[in-house]
Amino acid sequence: MAAKAVIRLTAAMTIFATSAMAQTNDPNLTQAEIDCLNRASAAGTDCAKDGDDGKDSGGKTPAKASTVSAVFLPALIVDLFPNPTLVTEAPIPPGNTAAPPTAPPSGLPAIPAAAPGGPIVAPTDLVATEPPRAVIGDFVPDEVLVTVNGDAGAVQQIAASFGLEIRSQRQSRLLGNTLVRFGIPDGRPVGVVLAQLAADGRTLRREANHVYSLQQAASIVNYAFERIALDAKEASGENVRVGVIDTGIDDSNPALSGVIAEQFDAMPDVPIKARDHGTSVDGLIAGTGAFKGMAPGARIYHARAFEGGKSTMDVILSALDWAAEQDVRIINMSFVGPKNDLLGIACRNARALGIVLVAAAGNNWPKAPYGYPAAFDGVIAVTATDAKDGLMPQANRGAYVFISAPGVEMVAPSGAGSDVVTGTSFAAAIVTGAVANLLHAAPDRSADWVEKALAATAKDLGPKGRDNDFGFGLLDTKAAEAAKD
Repeated sequence: MAAKAVIRLTAAMTIFATSAMAQTNDPNLTQAEIDCLNRASAAGTDCAKDGDDGKDSGGKTPAKASTVSAVFLPALIVDLFPNPTLVTEAPIPPGNTAAPPTAPPSGLPAIPAAAPGGPIVAPTDLVATEPPRAVIGDFVPDEVLVTVNGDAGAVQQIAASFGLEIRSQRQSRLLGNTLVRFGIPDGRPVGVVLAQLAADGRTLRREANHVYSLQQAASIVNYAFERIALDAKEASGENVRVGVIDTGIDDSNPALSGVIAEQFDAMPDVPIKARDHGTSVDGLIAGTGAFKGMAPGARIYHARAFEGGKSTMDVILSALDWAAEQDVRIINMSFVGPKNDLLGIACRNARALGIVLVAAAGNNWPKAPYGYPAAFDGVIAVTATDAKDGLMPQANRGAYVFISAPGVEMVAPSGAGSDVVTGTSFAAAIVTGAVANLLHAAPDRSADWVEKALAATAKDLGPKGRDNDFGFGLLDTKAAEAAKD
C-alpha cells in the first residue's frame, strides 16, 4: 500500500536565538540567585536548592548546565545518532510540579478507527507562525511549552501579558488541553519565563521545549529470533497496528513493501536528509523478504519526528497525538531525552487508552541520568544485549530498565539497502515486534497483561531478580505466549 504523507506544520521561517542575563523585578534576589535563573551564566554557580544534594532521582550527579544557543539552519529542527551528554534541565519554578493534572483519558472522546488506506486530514485547529529549527543543547533556548485552560483569546492575553510570541498552538489529544509553543523574543532565560508563567492560573503545565535524541550506537542472519525464542516461521503481527515515532523512512526498501499503512510528517518544513534509523526500526518490527522482522504482517503507522538525530518536545507530542488517533495498539519510541512533564502526561494517558508503550533505555553509558520517556511509569524500557546475552557497554543503567532484548550488531534494512546496527533503539524495536506477536495471538490482551507477562517470563540475567542492568532479564516470547491470563 502506498504510504500517505500527512502534514501538520506549515509556516517557514528560521531565526537566531541569543542568551541574555536574567531579568527580574524582585529586589530580594541575590546575585547568585539571579545567576541560577540565568542558565547561560550558571556554569560554576552552586544552584542546588535547600535540602537538595544535587543528585537526580536515581542517585546520579547530573552534569552542569552548558550554554545553549540556536543554530541557523534553513528549515531544520534536530540532530540524532551520537550519544549525547545530558545536561541539567532548565530551572522549574516552585509549584510547577503541583499544577492541577489534566483531565483523565476517560474524559476524552473515543478514538475513531482509521479507514485502511484512507486519507488523513491535517488538523484545522493548528496555528503555526514559525516552524521549529535546529538547536544545540538540552532545550530550545528561546521557547517554552504551556498547556492552557482557555480559548484562543486566553492564549493571546497570556502572550501579551508576559511579552511572548505565539509560535504554534493546537488541541492535544493526549494532554487534553490546548498546547502552546511560546517564543521568548527578548532574550529572557527559559527558567525565568517558566517562573513568571506560574503566576497565571490559566497555565496548567509549563515546560522547556526539551531536545530528544535517537539511540543508535554504531554505524548474517539476524540472531534475535533465536535469542528471544521466537519461531521465525510462525512469527506474525498480522493486522496489529503499530505506531513508530522516528526519522523519515525509505519506503522503497523491499523490506518495507506493504508494511507502512500511513505516514505522518510532524516537521514538514524540514527537508528529509536521513532515512536509515527509521527504516531499520520499521524493518526490525515488521520487515518482509530477506530482512524479515519480528512481526511480519503488522501495519506500521509511521510518524517522522526526527532529522539529523534529534527532535523537540512539541514535535514529539504532535507525533504521539497522531499515533493515538490511528487506534494503534503499540507505540515504539526509540529515542531518549530529559524528563518532561508534558511527555509524562501524554504517555500516562496513552497507556490509559490501552496502548503498549515501548522505549529505548538509552546509550549514554552507565552513569548517565535516567532516559525518558523510558523512565516514565507504564513505559517498557528496553536495554540492548548481544548474541551471547552480554549487556551493551554503552547502555544506560537504572531501576527503570524493564527488559533486555538483542540490539548489538543487528542486521537491519537501512536506507535503500541494509546495515549492521547497534543500540537500544533496535532492542526496543525487537520488543515492539514481540508484543505485536502476542497481540496477534490474542487481540483482547491488555497493556497491563503484556507488561506483566514480559516481566514474569523473562530469562534472568545478571544478579538474581530484577536489576539495574538487565531489568527483569532477556525477553522470552515463547514463555510470554504461554503465560496464563
